[in-house]
Amino acid sequence: MFKHILVPIDGSPTSELAVDKAIGLARAFDSAVTAIYVVDPYPFTGVGADFAYGQGQYLNAAKAHATQALANARTAMEEAGVTITTATVEAHSVWRGILEAADSGGADLIVMGSHGRSGIEKLVLGNVAQRVTSHTRLPVLLVRA
Repeated sequence: MFKHILVPIDGSPTSELAVDKAIGLARAFDSAVTAIYVVDPYPFTGVGADFAYGQGQYLNAAKAHATQALANARTAMEEAGVTITTATVEAHSVWRGILEAADSGGADLIVMGSHGRSGIEKLVLGNVAQRVTSHTRLPVLLVRA
């Protein structure tokens, strides 16, 4: 049914649950999986941060975090016998990066975690899952903690 599953991750426990769900689906449907980590090269870093990064420091830290999160996803997938490709994607908004990766990679399902933000946190940080689901025609499986 699903030939190519896209799993956007952010290193959170919720995205790790999405990886687990993607493993089950990939095994059931013999699907290929692509895990991506989207880095926004120009984030708004002033809210909720203990300190402000310089641009170069931010990108280095974000890419290091992406590398670790993708390595964890790769290990989980390979241990389950699932074929996986990983990539770090740069986009000016995470949800757009996810949709661009889905389109360019030929995904036919997106499996992603949803943090369930609400109130001021949703207003300030946004809701990536909501934007992905409202801007794609692909089926999206949202995994919640």
